[in-house]
This record gives sequence, C-alpha cells and structure tokens, in this order.
Amino acid sequence: MKNIVAILPSSISEQILTLPETLIDMMEEIRVRTNRPLEVTIRGDAKFFPYIVTSEDCEHLMNKLSKYSFYTLEEELKRGYITVEGGHRVGLAGKVILEGGQVKGIRNLSSFNIRIAREKIGIAEKMVPLLYREQWLHTMFVGSPQSGKTTILRDLARIISTGIPEKGIPPKKVGIVDERSEIAGCVKGVPQLQFGPRVDVLDACPKAEGMMMLIRSMSPDVLIIDEIGREEDGQAILEAVNAGITLMMTTHGSSYQDIYKRPTLRKILDLQTIDRYVLLKRDQHPGVIEDVLNTKGVSLHSKVGVT
Repeated sequence: MKNIVAILPSSISEQILTLPETLIDMMEEIRVRTNRPLEVTIRGDAKFFPYIVTSEDCEHLMNKLSKYSFYTLEEELKRGYITVEGGHRVGLAGKVILEGGQVKGIRNLSSFNIRIAREKIGIAEKMVPLLYREQWLHTMFVGSPQSGKTTILRDLARIISTGIPEKGIPPKKVGIVDERSEIAGCVKGVPQLQFGPRVDVLDACPKAEGMMMLIRSMSPDVLIIDEIGREEDGQAILEAVNAGITLMMTTHGSSYQDIYKRPTLRKILDLQTIDRYVLLKRDQHPGVIEDVLNTKGVSLHSKVGVT
C-alpha cells in the first residue's frame, strides 16, 4: 500500500488505515469522489467511510499523480486513467474535452478510482498441467470482473518466460500487449511487477495493432492479451495463430455459451483455434477454477480433477 498512501492526501489515507490489516490486504478499489463519502471495495463489497471528500483532497491527489505538472499527462488523460508506481491504475472522471469529435482530455476531475494491483506469485502454477502438452496451448480465461483473470495472465507470463526446468518445460519468449497498463503496470515503459527474463511489453497499445507489432518486431513464442472482444481483436488473434504463435487471453463471461453469443468471439470458437477454456468463478480468492473446457467447449472436469 505504500505507493498508494504516497499519493493520497493524509485526510483519506488516515481513514483507510483505520481498517484492520486483513481487510486492507483484501482491498480492491479506493473511490474518491468530490463532496461524497470515501468508498473502498473489499472482495466486491462496498464500504463507505464517515468522511466526505473535499475538492482540496481531489486537487492534492491530482497534483501527486501529475507530479505537479498536469500537462505532462496529456496522453493519459485521453485514455481516462493513469498508472502509478506499483502497477496501480487510477481511473478518472470529470469534464471531457473534445477536439474534432475525439476525446482530447479530461478537466475538472471529480472522481478517481484507484484499482489496487496485487501480484500473486505462483497462482498459475496449478494450471500448468492443464495448459502445457509438450508446448503451451492456446488458452482463453473466462470470468466475471475481479475473478483473477489478469492476475493469472501476469503469473503465466512469469512462468512461461522462466520455464520450469524440473518439469522439462523450457523458457519461451513472451510478448504482452498491455492496452490498459494492467498486466505489467508499466510506468514510463518499464514494468512495475515481477516477470521472468524473456518478456517484452507494449504498454498502452491497442490489442490488435500491438499483436501485429510484436509479431513483426519481437518474434514472441507466446502472446498475452487481456480483455478481448472487438472485431479487430478477433482478426489479429487468427493471424497470430496462423503465424504459429501461442495465445493466452482473457474475456468477460460466465460460461462458454455466454461468450459464444458474442459475434466476434463466435468466429474464433467455431474455428476451434482455442485448445483450453478456463472458466473462473468469483471467490474470496482470485483464480478459482470452476471448469476447464476443450476446444469444442466440452468439459474436462473429470479428466483434470478441477475442484
């Protein structure tokens, strides 16, 4: 929490630090809204403090985020979020400035959503027997928000790039397209979270363009992408598969049937390019497997011993 406390005004950090340490460790979001109660989210449940956020609090927070140079954040303000040290992402809301019908930035900021990034080193190790068969398999992780999809991708990148010598799994080159700066949590292009030695990251780059850029420039063995769903994402995925590159990706959904209803994903599913669908469920702990499906969407529950 030290990186987060460092940017918060003391009036807010003092409120948060009144929570028991166990609850602070489970905290997912801190929401700061002008003239409204301070809110935190703990395992999906909202908790409000008896403290009303002031405009001075928001000004202090913005000054800390921008290091007192608001105009240096022009690109971040276009995207609507800022990534800070530690990989934490701060979402922004306020008055949107348009230029030629396009978002130029945000001014008069009145809402901040601090999403707390936590590394779970080893969380994906239990999945290796499901996802590796002499080579890494094309895999799609399906789950609701905060079910652990991104956390698993992050740890898989570490495992794949490092390899597991004792299991005869060699290290591979990993390319990460981190459109929302959530997987690697880059600050000035440098990942803030722990990875293996063979990882290359394209930060704040649209997924479809980023996949093609990495294929052309970094020759990855495995591509890792988060939250696919647009039509151009689907086209880039098929091109990557045809180039012989393994894909690890996530998407929102609650079941195979749920994601099949989405036209972009249906094309990928019908072509049976994905070897494993890992269904995650929202739980007190991230990364809990509900089921694993094969390329046809048939459950492997009995074969893989999912609990």
